Amino acid sequence: MIIIMNRDVTESQIETVVSRIRDFGLDANISRGTERTVIGAIGDERKLDPEMFDSLPGVEYSMHIVKQYKIVSRESHPLDTVIDIRGIPLGGRQVQIIAGPCSVETQEQMDASAQYVVDAGCRLMRGGAFKPRTSPYAFQGKGVEGLDMFERAAGKHNLPIVTELMDVRMLDTFLERGVDVIQIGTRNMQNFDLLKEVGKINTPVILKRGMSATISEWLMSAEYVAAGGNHNIIFCERGIRTFETAYRNVLDVTAIPVLKRETHLPVIIDPSHAGGKAWMVPALSRAAIAAGADGLLVEMHPNPVDAWCDADQALNPSELKDLMGVLKQIAQAIGRDL
Repeated sequence: MIIIMNRDVTESQIETVVSRIRDFGLDANISRGTERTVIGAIGDERKLDPEMFDSLPGVEYSMHIVKQYKIVSRESHPLDTVIDIRGIPLGGRQVQIIAGPCSVETQEQMDASAQYVVDAGCRLMRGGAFKPRTSPYAFQGKGVEGLDMFERAAGKHNLPIVTELMDVRMLDTFLERGVDVIQIGTRNMQNFDLLKEVGKINTPVILKRGMSATISEWLMSAEYVAAGGNHNIIFCERGIRTFETAYRNVLDVTAIPVLKRETHLPVIIDPSHAGGKAWMVPALSRAAIAAGADGLLVEMHPNPVDAWCDADQALNPSELKDLMGVLKQIAQAIGRDL
């Protein structure tokens, strides 16, 4: 950390800053320039926070020069992490496509969806039993009944299930129902109490990026989970909010190489929520795999026009199957498998 002092700083104010640094077991280096005096903290600067110094007399501002996220950083773990999901690797050479409907509706719909997921060649299934919706009058999901439907449908094909946890009070229910991957949605990316609780278990967690979150904020949210002991974390870019209105969200493909540089953890993409239209999903999916994503979270419904939630962005079964064929070729072109 470096602390930049005001032009008219006094020796007494400098000494106050130095003493505070040393109180935390670090040493201090004072650099006296013609315009500014800069104090550098030498040691594990993660013990320090800018708020400790910014209010002190004579301080203009302070900033970290070492990343605050320790466990999830590439610096702490140079090799890529491969997460095992009931024998299915996510994060290695093999790219994983997680497909299924936006929401659990009926047993028949989920049974058909599971069959189509397998037929397309996907190894994991997604589906929402609890749905965060902008309107309180929109379909909110089937809840625990939906989890049971999902479990029955996926179980026939031995498909691991991926579903969203919205409330920490439902965590035990998720574990009892054998949810294989817990999804933390974009609106809960900074629900720190929820992150702390999923950090206490070993179930893999997909952490979706907040719609206005920076990469640094996203990484720090993952650090909350990792700090609790759960290192099975998967980043999911699902599009960010900007001024553009031509599509639902702006898919930040740039986040893939940036995250690959910053963290050892797997990175997947949700092209369905990014584009918001089914016709956009193939193009965004192709771009994501070419850019190095470890997988996709894709919405597919047996009959999209009848979907109770996000009908416009769901692929039909034949579209999913066609997409898998194209993605396989792209994966092979960059030295990976699908």
